[in-house]
Amino acid sequence: MGGFARAPEDRPTPPEVYNWRVYMAALVISMGVLAYGYDSAFIGTTITHQSFKNDFGLLPSQRTKAEINEMTSNITSIYSAGGLVGALLMYPSLELLGRRMTVIISDTIFILGAILCTVPTHQIGLVYAGRFFTGMGVGGIAAVSPIYIAEISPPAIRGRLTGFFESFYQTGAVIGFWINYGIVHNMDRSKSMAWRIPMAVQLIPAGLLALMIPLLKESPTWLLKRGRDAEALKVYSFFRNLSEDHEYIQQDMQFVKNEIAKERAQLVGNQIHATFTQIIKGAAKEGSMKGMRNRFLLVFLMFMWQAWSGAAAINYYSPTIFTSIGLSDVTLWTGVYGIIKAGGSIIFFTWFIDKIGRKWPWIVSSLICAFCQYYLAIYIALGKPKVGQPMSDSTVAGGKGATAMIMIFGAAWSFGANGLPWIISAEIFPSSLRSISGPFAAASVWIWTLIVTKSLPQMYTSMQWGVYVFFATALICASIYAFYFIHDTKGLRIDQMDELFGFDRRKQMPVSPLATEKKLAYDASEHIERIA
Repeated sequence: MGGFARAPEDRPTPPEVYNWRVYMAALVISMGVLAYGYDSAFIGTTITHQSFKNDFGLLPSQRTKAEINEMTSNITSIYSAGGLVGALLMYPSLELLGRRMTVIISDTIFILGAILCTVPTHQIGLVYAGRFFTGMGVGGIAAVSPIYIAEISPPAIRGRLTGFFESFYQTGAVIGFWINYGIVHNMDRSKSMAWRIPMAVQLIPAGLLALMIPLLKESPTWLLKRGRDAEALKVYSFFRNLSEDHEYIQQDMQFVKNEIAKERAQLVGNQIHATFTQIIKGAAKEGSMKGMRNRFLLVFLMFMWQAWSGAAAINYYSPTIFTSIGLSDVTLWTGVYGIIKAGGSIIFFTWFIDKIGRKWPWIVSSLICAFCQYYLAIYIALGKPKVGQPMSDSTVAGGKGATAMIMIFGAAWSFGANGLPWIISAEIFPSSLRSISGPFAAASVWIWTLIVTKSLPQMYTSMQWGVYVFFATALICASIYAFYFIHDTKGLRIDQMDELFGFDRRKQMPVSPLATEKKLAYDASEHIERIA
């Protein structure tokens, strides 16, 4: 495991720390994210099968077109609503019950929803309920997974392990696409099995997560917050593959305990334990302070830039481009695009994220994606490709270039704003706010996704090719934003983030984040002195 590229170590680190146990825990919890990615990809095709329309009364002979559109829209949107609700409701569980129990609750809700989606015969209400509960489940999983991984990870490989979130999401989306592709090409879609199979497949990643939950240890950070030091020590020893009395383990414990002590002193003074009401009030107060509220704003805006990147627009229009240049199997090429995105995510987040960092990949990715979308805008404006119409040789050549740009967009998008907001949002908050920051990040995703999804059809109607100019320009703005406001957090411990983001807990006064970014580079002797 130590052979992978990693960030500079925050202090001299024994090689045993980079072991299979921490990787296994990150992989296990990411199984829930696999379900998240799958759910985002399979439903659109599944509800168009003839058997689904037959079973749930979505035929033109049974309902008006407006009613059919409303029902299919409900199936999609109620999932997003469930995701938002699930993310927001996970705060009490994360704070009071822990990260592991939150995973169990979220996975259980998801399994219930998947069953409700699979078993109905003619009850569309059960499908609605199932979609809402699967949304709640993935909302909870999205809230807990990144912060859990960040809390158990050694700083030098935290980006890689947290990056499993995006890698598994994209992998799940590819699986969802290809399962539907196989059904479309190999099954009779007038039979109920054509829609039941993809609905039932949701149970596989959720079931695997349920089976592997016994392998998950509780987050040591949460255990220390609850005063369960002995259990936290055992967990640190397990994940670091070192004895409980090893100096590195003692340092890990002390870093977190020092931060918790500062947070608690600010919250309740000399009181030994804080009530849940005090925790909520303290978190609200702390989150509104300078040096802390900028982090919440950063998270919200990162997911805004992610949503307005134009990835949804590429998905919407790419089949038209593929068809217009004579590609015979449009669905196949759409699948290739998905594979490129998934492969790019896996490669970058496994091998390069902790070496290159967070800031410059975002900038480079945004500029490449912007160039691709400007090209698409010019091609659509001049070539006016339409399915079924003869095209000139120059327009066909331009369409091939547009297809190449779509694939380049997928590759570049995979290492930029597609996954980086999850990693950054998981690693920048102190333990006192992480039970809020996880749900806040997940809720931000659902909010912006809903806004873009609702806006895109009208944007296409009114702007046509100008949509790509709009998104490309948004990407340019995102790269400028990243240059000035996204600081590189690779290799930094959780307890160093206050300094990076300009928050002095003792004085509650900001310090310059730009001045401290270089200061936080690793210096072994300085860190040893601080520990002593």
